[in-house]
Amino acid sequence: MAATVASPAMKRLDLRDPAALFETHGAEEIRGLERQVRAEIEHKKEELRQMVGERYRDLIEAADTIGQMRRCADGLVDAVRATDQYCARLRQADPAASRPQPQPSQEKFYSMAAQIKLLLDIPEKMWSAMEASQYLHATQLYLLCCYLHSLLQLNSAQTLHSPVLSRFPILIQQVAAASHFRSTILHESKKLLKCHTVPDQAVAEALCSIMLLEESSPRQALTDFLLARKTSIQKLLQQLHHDGGAKAQICLLVEVMATTLNQAHALFYTLPEGHLPDPSLPCGLLFSTLETITGQQPTGRGIPILQEGMKLCSWSRYLPPSIVEFQPALRTLAHPISQEFLKDTLQKWIHMCSEDIKNGLNNLLRFVKNIHDLAEVRDAMWRLLASESTSHSWNVVCQRLLEKPFLFWEDLMQQLFLHRLQTLMKEGFAAISSSCRELLISALHELEPSTSSSTPNKHIHLEHNMSLFLWTESPSDLPPDAAWVSVANRAEFAGSGLARKAHNISPCVQSFCSVLDSKLKGQLDDLLAYLPPDKASLPRDGSPKNCAFDRYSDAGTVQDVLQTHSVACIQTITSCISDELQRAEGLHRQQEGGTASRLHAVLFMARLCQSLGDLCPHLKQCILGKSGSTEKPARELRTLKKLGKGSAPEAVPLQSKWQEVRGLLLQQSVAAYRVWSSALVNALVQGFTQSLLLDDAASVLAMATSWEELEIQEETESGSSVTSKIRLPVQPSWCVQAFLFTLCQEINRVGGHALPKVTLQETLKNCMVQIVSAYERLSEEKETKREGAIPVTQNQALQLLYDVRYLSIVLTSRSEEKGGRNKQDPRTEKVINYLEALIDPFDLDVFTPHLNSNLTRLVQRTSVLFGLVAGTDSPFTPRSSTFNSQEPHNILPLAASQIRFGLLPLSMTSTRKTKATSRSTETHVQVVPPALSQADDPMHPGSLFRQLVSEEGDTSTPSLFRLSWLSSMTK
Repeated sequence: MAATVASPAMKRLDLRDPAALFETHGAEEIRGLERQVRAEIEHKKEELRQMVGERYRDLIEAADTIGQMRRCADGLVDAVRATDQYCARLRQADPAASRPQPQPSQEKFYSMAAQIKLLLDIPEKMWSAMEASQYLHATQLYLLCCYLHSLLQLNSAQTLHSPVLSRFPILIQQVAAASHFRSTILHESKKLLKCHTVPDQAVAEALCSIMLLEESSPRQALTDFLLARKTSIQKLLQQLHHDGGAKAQICLLVEVMATTLNQAHALFYTLPEGHLPDPSLPCGLLFSTLETITGQQPTGRGIPILQEGMKLCSWSRYLPPSIVEFQPALRTLAHPISQEFLKDTLQKWIHMCSEDIKNGLNNLLRFVKNIHDLAEVRDAMWRLLASESTSHSWNVVCQRLLEKPFLFWEDLMQQLFLHRLQTLMKEGFAAISSSCRELLISALHELEPSTSSSTPNKHIHLEHNMSLFLWTESPSDLPPDAAWVSVANRAEFAGSGLARKAHNISPCVQSFCSVLDSKLKGQLDDLLAYLPPDKASLPRDGSPKNCAFDRYSDAGTVQDVLQTHSVACIQTITSCISDELQRAEGLHRQQEGGTASRLHAVLFMARLCQSLGDLCPHLKQCILGKSGSTEKPARELRTLKKLGKGSAPEAVPLQSKWQEVRGLLLQQSVAAYRVWSSALVNALVQGFTQSLLLDDAASVLAMATSWEELEIQEETESGSSVTSKIRLPVQPSWCVQAFLFTLCQEINRVGGHALPKVTLQETLKNCMVQIVSAYERLSEEKETKREGAIPVTQNQALQLLYDVRYLSIVLTSRSEEKGGRNKQDPRTEKVINYLEALIDPFDLDVFTPHLNSNLTRLVQRTSVLFGLVAGTDSPFTPRSSTFNSQEPHNILPLAASQIRFGLLPLSMTSTRKTKATSRSTETHVQVVPPALSQADDPMHPGSLFRQLVSEEGDTSTPSLFRLSWLSSMTK
């Protein structure tokens, strides 16, 4: 039992290995397996016996059948051989003796029998002609069949009493079948007219078939031909999902139009009398075919194929001559079509097709998704029209048919292609504007300070403090080939990191401009396929020798469209920037305390507008065309600076649009810098005003920073000279120094070297206006004489006067003084008059020359320290014509040694130490404890220089910080 339930796999394994079988099974199990195997063996033997027996019976039956077929074939061969021998004996016998002469009564019978035989054979011949697309031959056979019906009296009116049908009932089915051939031939012929690839002869035969079957005129044939082609064009325009795409459909559409006009000339046009035909330009093919089919010449009459077939038939000699020489005929004569009627008909057909083509092409061109594919469609159409098969004698054909040239591109296609191009370009630039708007908003959100994280964003530091970016080395500062490629041979140095740092271009601005330029490059590359590659080598496609057109005749219009959309894209970006600036300015006015943290986005937008024209070369190429890519970016920078100064350069007419765009960008940049400048000046002047209006003893003492004592000789009334000492300020107040130093620091922090001149001038002017307001407020408070207020002494008035005049000199642009150096702002002059009124007039006359000298010296010394603030137009104030021989020639002291900078060409003097000692002695005579106490503060402006002065006396060891030329800047 265990063996019966064992799996077959286990059985095969046990039987294959007897040792394993005896190891794993008992004796009973092994006996059970043996019985099962023997039973299977007997079963297989029985199946083998049955299979061999059945196949053997089938084999015997097949052998018997083959033998029977061999005997049958031999019998057939013998019968055919006997028939052949019998026919040979008959041919050898006398035909005249063996053939009986028919009686006259039998000839009529034989003629009718031959006609019936021909009538029965004609449907087969018509079907063969239809299958071979020989519709004219099928028409001839059909007309012959109709003629036989009339001879045999098989017409519908006489069918019931026809003696032929009573004797030959099979003809009833033949008459019914023949009635359907007319509609079939007409349908296939009209279907052939819709196909433009068939040769002219086939079209002429199809038109002849229609004219013979419908008994129409040539004018009606012309109408049928044009309507068929119009239907073909409409069907082609409705196939929006053609396998070959829009390009194949449009080319096929043009090919149908061109072929139709060529075939209309070949079929319907007839030469005037006296003109010799041109073998290469056939015409009047329809009329010549009709003449051949319906002609009455004695030779060549009848149906050629029918005559060839009847030569092999013995019964054909009994056919009457009217059947053998049958020729179709038209009811009316086929008069040639007049040229005027042909021209009017073709013009109407072209007008109708033009409306359909314009509506259909708008739908077809929707499937063209880029300008490059649109250019490929236009070029494919140009190649088709320029080919020899289409352009052969095209102008002659148009002149004969229409009496004017027919221009496919100019009359039908060009405006549709331009409209689609404008749509694609509008969509492309709209996508660019939208993506730039999103990118701008995203960048502004990134630049906003994050309140959640304690670590500030790196981009905020780079946008607000450009010094972190400018003075940090990066691998991209120099181009990779800077070591072995000279600047003259370099493609564009503006692409290096150092050049961009010099132009104050931050990483955020670079990233934004790179994205915009790549999108513009993609749009421009797509459009370049539609424009001519090279104007110098461009051939004139629209030559009169063929029907091709000038592909690039609308290049100027395309360039104007590109320029318009490019300018609109920039206007959209600047409009978005303007909205963001207004929002930032509104936030600045509402929240005065948080303005500093919100100026990062303003500075980013200012730098973006300032650098957009230089970092996006493809924008210039979009506006100016290919000529815009040859000009150097440095020239554009010079133009930008000129625009910043307020003088509009004389632009070339081709570049007026580009200058307009640059002016718009610069205007937005200046507006953004103006927001930053206003916030900066308000914050700085607010602190300056608070320090200026402090009315306590410490602030009054701190105002006098450094004074000098001068000996002057005065002549008395008796004529003797009296020597007296006066003290005058040589440095401005600490609040003035702190204000100027902080202003310079903030300007340099945002990259002041690249700021527009107009921004710097507006900043300084705004500073001066608000500082004068602070001094006016001071004068008003001093005039009120509040109780407990400290009155203004003469020394304090001298210091204030020195400060005001110094600020008016530093913060006043040189360009504002060109109209007249003595002309001063009325408000400033009013403040100066108020302060001079607080000084004794006699002392003022004595102090004024020395005070002016100190001011001149101070301005010249601080012009380097304050940088852009002190010299927006020229770094130094021109020296006066009068020069005191006792003064040193150099305003800045000369270096005594070159221990640190050995390679620098520093001027040295041997008398420097003695002069410094004398000046140091004079300086120590003046005692100003409040100023010195504030100078000890390491965070106070000028503390470093004051420290250098205190250490100047110790010259035991040379040090950079003991150089007298550096320490003298504080004096």
